[in-house]
Amino acid sequence: MSLDLYIGNKNYSSWSLRPWLLLKHLGIPFTEHMLPVAGRDYNPVLLPIAANARVPCLHDDGFQIWESLAIAEYLAERHPELWPADPKARARARSISAEMHSGFVSLRKAMPMNLKFKLKGKPAEAAVQRDIDRIVEIWTEARTRFATPDGPYLFGSFSVADGMYAPVVWRFHIYNVPLPPVAAAYRDAMLAHPAMQEWYAAALQETEVVAHYDGVSKEYGEPR
Repeated sequence: MSLDLYIGNKNYSSWSLRPWLLLKHLGIPFTEHMLPVAGRDYNPVLLPIAANARVPCLHDDGFQIWESLAIAEYLAERHPELWPADPKARARARSISAEMHSGFVSLRKAMPMNLKFKLKGKPAEAAVQRDIDRIVEIWTEARTRFATPDGPYLFGSFSVADGMYAPVVWRFHIYNVPLPPVAAAYRDAMLAHPAMQEWYAAALQETEVVAHYDGVSKEYGEPR
């Protein structure tokens, strides 16, 4: 198996973080290809490497798998430990991963990922706060009902669900979102993950600036 992962800028591309983090956590060798794009907008320039003209896209000996959740499932077929072993925990992990993949639009728009910022934050608008509250509910249930003693992640050991929520972890950190104790402890455990730190260090070295993302971020609060 020869894997190539096509991703966007580490500073901005939250969707690219997910499969990259899973591959790094598993220690699977892959070749990284960074493209000067941010976000998930359709970009016809990407058609040669991704049928949906977006990143991320994983190539397995040239065969394309796009969309972060589909890539995660593809990896989990070879590495079943990426899902919890217990059937109900596994079902919950799949449910919340799918919810993350398709939801929380208000949060995404108000708090785009920009790892070079650390903002004081301000009270969230109602729609954004609903997204925050739902994520806190998800994290709290996973940690208190399903987590096993073998790790600090949502279901104990690291899973696809953690990869799916990794960009939100960074958003909560960047925008200084207040969290209750269980959610805050999970956020801190994720921030300490070696691969999360590797991604962050690389993001800080990037020089490309996307004015839209920087502008939206700055509107949320002054630097800490």
